[in-house]
Amino acid sequence: MEGESVTGILPTITSPRDLSNLSLREMEQLAREIREKIIYTVSKNGGHLAPNLGVVELTLGLHRVFSSPRDKLIWDVGHQCYTHKLLTQRRDQFHTLRQFGGISGFPRPQESEHDAFGAGHASTSISAGIGMAAARDLDGEDYKIVPVIGDGAMTGGMAFEALNHAGHLKKNLIVVLNDNEMSISPNIGGLACYFNRLRTDPMYYRSRDEIEQLLRKITPIGNTVLKVMDRLKDSLKYLVVPGMFFEELGFIYFGPVNGHDLRGLIYTLRQAKAAKGPVLVHVITRKGKGYRPAEENADKFHGITSFNVSDGKFTPSNNIPTYTEVFGKTLLEEAAKNKKIVAITAAMSSGTGLKEFSVQYPDRFFDVGIAEQHAVTMAAGMARSGYKPVVAIYSTFLQRAYDQILHDVCLQNLPVVFAIDRAGLVGDDGPTHHGLFDCAYLRTMPNMMLMAPKDEDELRSMFKTALQHKGPCAVRYPRGAGNGVPLDQEPALIPIGKAEVLKDGRDIVFIAAGNCTSLAEKTARTLASMNVEAAVINARFIKPLDAECILHYCNRTGKVITVEEHILAGGFGSAVLELLNESNAGRIELERVGIPDCFVEHGHLEKLRVKYGLTVDYLVSRALNMLGVRK
Repeated sequence: MEGESVTGILPTITSPRDLSNLSLREMEQLAREIREKIIYTVSKNGGHLAPNLGVVELTLGLHRVFSSPRDKLIWDVGHQCYTHKLLTQRRDQFHTLRQFGGISGFPRPQESEHDAFGAGHASTSISAGIGMAAARDLDGEDYKIVPVIGDGAMTGGMAFEALNHAGHLKKNLIVVLNDNEMSISPNIGGLACYFNRLRTDPMYYRSRDEIEQLLRKITPIGNTVLKVMDRLKDSLKYLVVPGMFFEELGFIYFGPVNGHDLRGLIYTLRQAKAAKGPVLVHVITRKGKGYRPAEENADKFHGITSFNVSDGKFTPSNNIPTYTEVFGKTLLEEAAKNKKIVAITAAMSSGTGLKEFSVQYPDRFFDVGIAEQHAVTMAAGMARSGYKPVVAIYSTFLQRAYDQILHDVCLQNLPVVFAIDRAGLVGDDGPTHHGLFDCAYLRTMPNMMLMAPKDEDELRSMFKTALQHKGPCAVRYPRGAGNGVPLDQEPALIPIGKAEVLKDGRDIVFIAAGNCTSLAEKTARTLASMNVEAAVINARFIKPLDAECILHYCNRTGKVITVEEHILAGGFGSAVLELLNESNAGRIELERVGIPDCFVEHGHLEKLRVKYGLTVDYLVSRALNMLGVRK
């Protein structure tokens, strides 16, 4: 595949305005070149392949009809913005996609004036668009605002709140619904069924205008029928109008339109642009369009690592199971012993390791769509009814359900288990996806127990412990492969609030949380070669802390370094500081190592860890500095 070719139409596109000079045939050729460029780049860098391949023609149509950056194109989630980036002065930087120091895989206003609004989580575009429309009207301007939202994001309650408000305000707003039947996992729920009817029933493809034109030709019978239709329009709409749902909310509805037919797309978008008030354009696309492996396995090719373009096969791994896989296997084992265990996720059955659970226990598996708030309160309801719900959600997405965790779970002290995947640095997806804030808000919640495993075997024990706990419990664990340790056939229970001393020492103590424990152990071994005795404590529990163990080693050494892959403000190190303060500990020198007060950019994990001091070299230097020793 000629992914890096300098010939063709794409190299001639210096701004979206250049599209107006192309014929329809040339735009179709450009679409093919863009797909090649995206496939080639993602095969090297990883990224969101299938969703971006599905919106190539849609993006070309939008930039042909609207005038970015004056008109505001708002990309919901960001999984759809690669073509947009190629058309907006970032073609020459596209090879740096998701690389440290390169362009982001998501819309980022700091990167380009064409990125109207930053995005990483779903269901936000319509709300942002309404805000921009209100500001535009207050300023007396007349530019267009176009939120582009995927059908998966329409399962999020925030999208419906925004649709309701947009219909009430009646402001000029053009919502484009990219309907590909998928979020990451296949969409579920009543709305997905509604969209499916729109796709499959030929009657729905006839607009009101087409039906009226037909009836007017059949005079005088046609005019009579039209008068009856006008009197009975509310009931007849349900039979002949595909967008009844949206029209009842106050939108003018266009579609469904084939999202890969440039001629039809451009025509429909121009109609929408000319309309007044809130408009919804319903576009049908195919996720993975133009690359067979992605078309046939859209969920697998949603967000991916590097792969071979010729056959779609992924780069071989080291065969060490991921934390996600170990969680999924452990939950299956525990569910076989306890019929009260149920699993809940928010459109991430594959990503959270619950795919096999959904197959083996379909009646005990619940995918609620992109609706984290609902997932948590649903879990609370099941826990209140005697079940043991396990809610598996990425750390960054669980933030959206803060109130439900606090109010609906913790306040009632309900035994809900939170499986917090992708905790810590996640790498190339950047600031919207790093799981760096969960400890800071969860440990402030009364009744919450919070654990972080040092390796994948301890993860198993923590889930066994969590499933027997009588109150709320969360286990946070990182993305990617474990440490390659052997897995015990039967995980052991962990005494609540008990840390683990991995290495004794009298000079200094490292107290580590989660995957930073192995880093602390490596640092201690390096220091031992320098005749420094460093103790290492695997905290295991971020809440409750093992006060007895921690205070013993703090008082013994007088010098403490906490290590965590989390923000320092309110994190694990803060908890240790609070413990020392409350315990009136003696003169103790403490340094916290973790993520400072910032949003962490995208990039390979090792580069990010070097930047933020999560390395052996940095910890050794800090320890020696505290001890007054020159390296």
